[in-house]
Amino acid sequence: MSTDVIEAPAASVNAAANAATTPSSPAAEAASKASSAMGHVNEFLTFRLGAEEYGIDILRVQEIRSFEEPTRIANAPPFILGVTNLRGVIVPIVDMRVRFSLSSAETGGSTVTIVLALGTHVVGMVVDSVSDVITLTQEQMRPAPSFSSAVDSDHIHAIGAVDDRMLILIDIVRLMAGPDMGLQG
Repeated sequence: MSTDVIEAPAASVNAAANAATTPSSPAAEAASKASSAMGHVNEFLTFRLGAEEYGIDILRVQEIRSFEEPTRIANAPPFILGVTNLRGVIVPIVDMRVRFSLSSAETGGSTVTIVLALGTHVVGMVVDSVSDVITLTQEQMRPAPSFSSAVDSDHIHAIGAVDDRMLILIDIVRLMAGPDMGLQG
């Protein structure tokens, strides 16, 4: 069975990260001026879970892979589907439907695994489908409401509004670093 892989543009991601962390570089100064002139701009990879659309910081995405059944791990939390071997790295796979307490769904042709680079950890998250990459300005992002839900409001970065679409923008680092995930350190 072949696996479709979409690699994130590592060179441009690394260049953007280096420019953002090196304040004295001309690239960082230009990026800062452009960001100030247009309002802060953020890029998000959008994906679907059921009828809802979510977004995560595109710079955290390592690659997007077609779904493959992972190897189950005994006594893992229900939202951990198992692990997979990704070019020699053992990657835990999180079922985002279960993580967000949504109804379960059968995996289909559009089901994908988004592989995330979270500091020293690599984690895969299974979603119903990937929509697109969207750019939002600060004016298009609203603060997340505080309420009790399956997704702790601390994990919601903001609510994005694009035309008639509402996006739940997830702080994926906070969500995956939660105590129930066991990825601290």
